[in-house]
Amino acid sequence: MNRTAAADDDVPLLDTTFRPIAELIGRHAREAPTRPALVQGEASLSYAELDAWMDRIAAALQRDGVRSGDAIALCAGSTLRAAALFLGALRAGAAVAPLAASVTPQTFASMLTDAAPRYLFVDASAAPVLGALPPETHLVALGDGVPGAAWDDWLAPLDAKPAPVEIHPEAPFNIIYSSGTTGTPKGIVQPHAMRWAHVVRGAAFGYAADTVTLLATPLYSNTTLVVFFPTLAFGGTVVLMSKFDAAGYLALAERHHVTHTMLVPVQYQRIVARPDFDRHDLTSFKAKFCTSAPFSAALKADIVRRWPGALIEFYGMTEGGGTCILPAHLHPDKLHTVGQPAAGHDIRLIDEEGRELPPGSTGEVVGRSPGNMMTAYHGQPEKTREAEWFDADGQRYIRTGDVGRFDDDGFLVLMDRRKDMIISGGFNLYPSDLEAVLREHADVAEAAVVGVPSAQWGETPVGYVVLRESATIDAAGLRAWVNGRVGKTQRLADVVLIGELPRSAIGKVLKRELRERYTAG
Repeated sequence: MNRTAAADDDVPLLDTTFRPIAELIGRHAREAPTRPALVQGEASLSYAELDAWMDRIAAALQRDGVRSGDAIALCAGSTLRAAALFLGALRAGAAVAPLAASVTPQTFASMLTDAAPRYLFVDASAAPVLGALPPETHLVALGDGVPGAAWDDWLAPLDAKPAPVEIHPEAPFNIIYSSGTTGTPKGIVQPHAMRWAHVVRGAAFGYAADTVTLLATPLYSNTTLVVFFPTLAFGGTVVLMSKFDAAGYLALAERHHVTHTMLVPVQYQRIVARPDFDRHDLTSFKAKFCTSAPFSAALKADIVRRWPGALIEFYGMTEGGGTCILPAHLHPDKLHTVGQPAAGHDIRLIDEEGRELPPGSTGEVVGRSPGNMMTAYHGQPEKTREAEWFDADGQRYIRTGDVGRFDDDGFLVLMDRRKDMIISGGFNLYPSDLEAVLREHADVAEAAVVGVPSAQWGETPVGYVVLRESATIDAAGLRAWVNGRVGKTQRLADVVLIGELPRSAIGKVLKRELRERYTAG
């Protein structure tokens, strides 16, 4: 059903009928104008202040010719201005392309060219990647240290009101660029219906007006946005952490009596590893979420035991399709899985030829769900087709690239990324199996296994390992230890000791970089 930006206050907030998120924020501004919406450090915006900023931003975009469906780009840290800009652009009907500043200037330029935004909004964090901009892209500086029109000069006057815009569920909400862990980032076009599905799902996780969500991952990441928007849609408060550190996170959680959070596994690991973790009062927590990277069963168990509140793991793609959910606190015997398909989500397994596999098989995970699927990869129809699978009835599914199997209770067990699977001497090797063996050694803190070219075997596995400070074993000794515990076809060709595994901003190990590093070395 199509809805307009005009609010209907008689519609209950939890009604599942589609409503634009920017419209709900306007409702909260009227009903609870002084309630804090966004907090960053000592600064904050109430719902009334955020709503006024969104109006001024939307009015400025419309003044400058940005029409519904046009794209604008944002490359900035997790700040009040960046968050308000995202929301204000949505009120104008624009699609937002949040871009990472952690990429190379060349990758940034390719993302910008692909998105073709009318405006690019930046702060000082974007300075390292800014180069020559397309002539049709106008630059606005959200702060000092970068070129562009000054924010205060660009913003529409106080009390400015944008023209109402009709928002359709299928209209583009944002263009999220993939992490690029396996190649050039692709622009994932998510419709408003997809974000609305996240809001509707939020009711089951206790989102409400008294929710306080602490976010320590960047605003350009879908990991962050799947909890950022539901919190505001329900009238809660979002606390933005500009840069993650475990001690600072715990201090903010106590100070703001945080109820909800989204963290990636490496962040959970660093938080619970702090010697003072158990001295912090975290009893306000109702739900902790995790996604984006492999989450070890041992770490899940430690969090469930020591950190109050539910622990919920999401497994899915930024592209959407099918989602699995694991309430880890309710299933202590299923922590090695990523849970069961969410209500209304259809997840299946297919073979290398695209044929659906029978129960008990291992294959690539594909999924579909109503309203929770990307429209396409922006401007890349061939890549879009590669990401799709259609069943015998012609229904569209999204391919995950992950290899998995369902256990007897319907819980999904992931084996590995299909692209990361190593084919050595005709045998399929799953890096996650070897990484699990490496982590069993008392001296190993972290491990990643990649396949590298081999003249004899085609590919062969190599382990990259971060040792604990107290470690006494060397690389040769660790390789011998592992190879004594695995099958002949699984043996590591080499172990490389490394100070830190390369990761994306949301914690994914950059295995492509490790493969390239080994080959170059």
